Amino acid sequence: MRPFSLTADVAGHPVMLSNLRAMFDPALRCLFVADAHFGKDAVFRARGIPVPVGSTADNLMRLDILIAEFEPAVLVFLGDLLHARESHARETLDALHVWRERHAALRIVLVEGNHDRHAGALPASLGVEYVQEPWRIGPWALCHHPQRVEGAYVLAGHVHPVYRISTRNDAVRVPCFRFGAACGVLPAFGSFTGGAREDGYVAGERVFLVAQERVIEVLR
Repeated sequence: MRPFSLTADVAGHPVMLSNLRAMFDPALRCLFVADAHFGKDAVFRARGIPVPVGSTADNLMRLDILIAEFEPAVLVFLGDLLHARESHARETLDALHVWRERHAALRIVLVEGNHDRHAGALPASLGVEYVQEPWRIGPWALCHHPQRVEGAYVLAGHVHPVYRISTRNDAVRVPCFRFGAACGVLPAFGSFTGGAREDGYVAGERVFLVAQERVIEVLR
Protein backbone atom coordinates (compact mmCIF):
# COMPACT_ATOMS: atom_id res chain seq x y z
CA MET A 1 0.00 0.00 0.00
CA ARG A 2 1.57 3.26 -1.17
CA PRO A 3 1.21 6.27 1.14
CA PHE A 4 0.13 9.62 -0.24
CA SER A 5 -0.50 12.82 1.68
CA LEU A 6 -1.95 16.21 0.83
CA THR A 7 -0.93 19.36 2.70
CA ALA A 8 -3.92 21.43 3.76
CA ASP A 9 -4.59 24.45 5.95
CA VAL A 10 -6.89 23.71 8.87
CA ALA A 11 -7.79 26.66 11.10
CA GLY A 12 -4.62 28.43 9.98
CA HIS A 13 -2.32 25.47 10.64
CA PRO A 14 -0.66 23.35 7.94
CA VAL A 15 -1.41 19.64 8.31
CA MET A 16 -0.97 16.57 6.16
CA LEU A 17 -3.97 14.43 5.24
CA SER A 18 -3.03 10.84 4.45
CA ASN A 19 -4.74 8.46 2.06
CA LEU A 20 -4.33 5.92 4.88
CA ARG A 21 -7.07 7.88 6.71
CA ALA A 22 -4.99 9.77 9.25
CA MET A 23 -3.86 13.36 9.83
CA PHE A 24 -0.37 14.56 10.78
CA ASP A 25 0.59 17.87 12.39
CA PRO A 26 4.27 18.43 11.47
CA ALA A 27 4.74 21.27 13.97
CA LEU A 28 3.70 19.06 16.89
CA ARG A 29 4.95 15.82 15.30
CA CYS A 30 1.56 14.41 16.21
CA LEU A 31 -0.33 11.75 14.25
CA PHE A 32 -4.11 11.65 14.64
CA VAL A 33 -6.22 8.54 13.99
CA ALA A 34 -9.95 8.14 14.61
CA ASP A 35 -12.11 5.05 15.11
CA ALA A 36 -9.69 2.16 14.64
CA HIS A 37 -12.18 -0.29 16.21
CA PHE A 38 -9.53 -2.95 16.80
CA GLY A 39 -10.99 -6.40 17.34
CA LYS A 40 -14.31 -5.72 15.62
CA ASP A 41 -13.95 -8.88 13.56
CA ALA A 42 -13.27 -10.87 16.75
CA VAL A 43 -16.42 -9.37 18.28
CA PHE A 44 -18.53 -10.51 15.34
CA ARG A 45 -17.11 -14.02 15.44
CA ALA A 46 -17.62 -14.25 19.22
CA ARG A 47 -21.26 -13.35 18.64
CA GLY A 48 -21.72 -16.07 16.03
CA ILE A 49 -21.40 -13.94 12.91
CA PRO A 50 -18.86 -15.50 10.51
CA VAL A 51 -16.60 -12.75 9.18
CA PRO A 52 -13.08 -13.06 7.75
CA VAL A 53 -9.99 -12.41 9.86
CA GLY A 54 -7.38 -9.83 8.96
CA SER A 55 -8.69 -6.38 9.88
CA THR A 56 -6.33 -6.05 12.87
CA ALA A 57 -3.32 -6.95 10.72
CA ASP A 58 -4.40 -4.43 8.07
CA ASN A 59 -4.85 -1.66 10.63
CA LEU A 60 -1.43 -2.32 12.16
CA MET A 61 0.24 -2.46 8.76
CA ARG A 62 -1.16 0.96 7.87
CA LEU A 63 -0.03 2.35 11.22
CA ASP A 64 3.47 1.02 10.51
CA ILE A 65 3.46 2.80 7.14
CA LEU A 66 2.25 6.06 8.69
CA ILE A 67 4.89 5.94 11.45
CA ALA A 68 7.64 5.25 8.92
CA GLU A 69 6.47 8.12 6.72
CA PHE A 70 5.89 10.84 9.33
CA GLU A 71 8.07 9.74 12.29
CA PRO A 72 5.63 11.11 14.89
CA ALA A 73 6.53 11.73 18.51
CA VAL A 74 2.92 11.19 19.58
CA LEU A 75 0.14 9.01 18.20
CA VAL A 76 -3.35 10.09 19.30
CA PHE A 77 -6.39 7.90 18.82
CA LEU A 78 -9.54 10.06 18.73
CA GLY A 79 -11.68 7.45 20.45
CA ASP A 80 -12.91 3.93 19.75
CA LEU A 81 -9.54 2.23 19.68
CA LEU A 82 -11.32 -0.99 20.65
CA HIS A 83 -14.77 -2.08 19.49
CA ALA A 84 -16.24 -4.08 22.39
CA ARG A 85 -15.31 -6.36 25.30
CA GLU A 86 -14.69 -9.25 22.94
CA SER A 87 -11.94 -7.14 21.35
CA HIS A 88 -9.77 -8.38 24.23
CA ALA A 89 -9.52 -11.70 22.38
CA ARG A 90 -6.06 -13.19 22.69
CA GLU A 91 -5.20 -12.93 18.98
CA THR A 92 -6.06 -9.21 18.97
CA LEU A 93 -4.09 -8.38 22.11
CA ASP A 94 -1.12 -10.51 21.01
CA ALA A 95 -0.97 -8.62 17.70
CA LEU A 96 -1.16 -5.27 19.51
CA HIS A 97 1.67 -6.26 21.88
CA VAL A 98 3.93 -7.34 19.01
CA TRP A 99 3.21 -4.06 17.20
CA ARG A 100 3.81 -2.02 20.37
CA GLU A 101 7.23 -3.62 20.83
CA ARG A 102 8.21 -2.28 17.40
CA HIS A 103 7.28 1.24 18.50
CA ALA A 104 8.20 1.17 22.18
CA ALA A 105 9.45 4.78 22.21
CA LEU A 106 6.28 6.21 20.69
CA ARG A 107 3.91 8.03 23.05
CA ILE A 108 0.35 6.81 22.51
CA VAL A 109 -2.68 8.71 23.82
CA LEU A 110 -6.30 7.60 23.63
CA VAL A 111 -9.10 10.15 23.89
CA GLU A 112 -11.65 7.77 25.34
CA GLY A 113 -14.68 7.11 23.14
CA ASN A 114 -18.01 5.41 23.76
CA HIS A 115 -16.79 2.02 22.46
CA ASP A 116 -13.68 2.23 24.66
CA ARG A 117 -15.82 2.62 27.78
CA HIS A 118 -17.87 -0.46 26.85
CA ALA A 119 -14.77 -2.46 25.89
CA GLY A 120 -12.84 -1.81 29.08
CA ALA A 121 -9.26 -0.68 29.52
CA LEU A 122 -6.38 -2.09 27.53
CA PRO A 123 -3.60 -3.92 29.40
CA ALA A 124 -1.17 -1.49 31.01
CA SER A 125 1.64 -3.30 29.17
CA LEU A 126 0.52 -1.63 25.93
CA GLY A 127 1.51 1.76 27.34
CA VAL A 128 -1.56 3.70 26.21
CA GLU A 129 -2.43 6.91 28.09
CA TYR A 130 -6.16 7.43 28.59
CA VAL A 131 -7.50 11.01 28.55
CA GLN A 132 -10.97 12.54 28.45
CA GLU A 133 -12.36 14.86 25.81
CA PRO A 134 -11.55 17.61 25.17
CA TRP A 135 -7.80 17.07 25.46
CA ARG A 136 -5.82 20.15 24.45
CA ILE A 137 -2.58 20.02 22.52
CA GLY A 138 -1.26 22.96 20.52
CA PRO A 139 -4.16 24.65 18.68
CA TRP A 140 -6.36 21.55 18.88
CA ALA A 141 -9.03 20.29 21.24
CA LEU A 142 -9.01 16.55 20.68
CA CYS A 143 -12.35 14.82 21.11
CA HIS A 144 -14.18 11.69 20.13
CA HIS A 145 -17.56 13.35 19.61
CA PRO A 146 -17.75 16.38 17.28
CA GLN A 147 -18.47 19.51 19.32
CA ARG A 148 -17.41 23.10 19.94
CA VAL A 149 -14.68 24.00 22.40
CA GLU A 150 -14.06 27.63 23.23
CA GLY A 151 -10.65 28.89 22.11
CA ALA A 152 -9.57 25.82 20.13
CA TYR A 153 -10.28 23.96 16.92
CA VAL A 154 -11.80 20.53 17.56
CA LEU A 155 -10.54 17.36 15.88
CA ALA A 156 -12.91 14.44 16.33
CA GLY A 157 -14.13 11.12 14.98
CA HIS A 158 -17.20 9.05 15.94
CA VAL A 159 -19.36 9.66 12.85
CA HIS A 160 -17.26 7.79 10.25
CA PRO A 161 -17.78 10.44 7.55
CA VAL A 162 -18.22 9.41 3.93
CA TYR A 163 -19.06 11.31 0.76
CA ARG A 164 -21.40 10.01 -1.93
CA ILE A 165 -20.22 10.40 -5.52
CA SER A 166 -22.96 9.81 -8.09
CA THR A 167 -23.25 9.43 -11.84
CA ARG A 168 -26.39 8.85 -13.87
CA ASN A 169 -26.03 5.09 -13.50
CA ASP A 170 -24.07 4.43 -10.34
CA ALA A 171 -22.88 5.78 -7.00
CA VAL A 172 -20.06 5.12 -4.55
CA ARG A 173 -19.42 6.21 -0.95
CA VAL A 174 -15.82 7.07 -0.07
CA PRO A 175 -14.23 8.00 3.28
CA CYS A 176 -13.54 11.69 3.75
CA PHE A 177 -12.14 14.37 6.02
CA ARG A 178 -14.62 17.15 6.85
CA PHE A 179 -13.46 20.51 8.23
CA GLY A 180 -16.02 23.06 9.37
CA ALA A 181 -15.48 26.45 10.94
CA ALA A 182 -14.81 25.14 14.47
CA CYS A 183 -14.60 21.36 14.17
CA GLY A 184 -13.02 18.80 11.86
CA VAL A 185 -13.94 15.14 11.62
CA LEU A 186 -11.50 12.45 10.48
CA PRO A 187 -12.52 9.35 8.53
CA ALA A 188 -12.72 6.05 10.39
CA PHE A 189 -9.31 4.41 10.32
CA GLY A 190 -10.47 0.84 10.87
CA SER A 191 -10.63 -1.34 7.79
CA PHE A 192 -13.81 -3.02 9.09
CA THR A 193 -15.87 0.04 10.01
CA GLY A 194 -17.95 1.28 7.08
CA GLY A 195 -19.25 4.84 6.87
CA ALA A 196 -22.15 6.60 8.56
CA ARG A 197 -22.38 10.33 7.91
CA GLU A 198 -23.30 11.09 4.31
CA ASP A 199 -24.33 14.74 4.03
CA GLY A 200 -22.87 15.59 0.66
CA TYR A 201 -21.61 19.17 0.74
CA VAL A 202 -22.37 21.40 3.73
CA ALA A 203 -21.99 25.17 3.25
CA GLY A 204 -18.70 26.45 4.63
CA GLU A 205 -17.24 22.97 5.11
CA ARG A 206 -14.13 21.75 3.32
CA VAL A 207 -14.28 18.11 2.28
CA PHE A 208 -11.30 15.95 1.32
CA LEU A 209 -12.01 12.57 -0.25
CA VAL A 210 -9.87 9.47 0.20
CA ALA A 211 -10.23 8.01 -3.29
CA GLN A 212 -8.04 5.90 -5.57
CA GLU A 213 -5.13 6.01 -3.12
CA ARG A 214 -5.11 9.81 -3.11
CA VAL A 215 -6.62 12.65 -1.09
CA ILE A 216 -8.68 15.03 -3.21
CA GLU A 217 -10.46 18.20 -2.11
CA VAL A 218 -14.06 18.66 -3.23
CA LEU A 219 -14.09 22.05 -4.93
CA ARG A 220 -17.22 24.19 -5.02
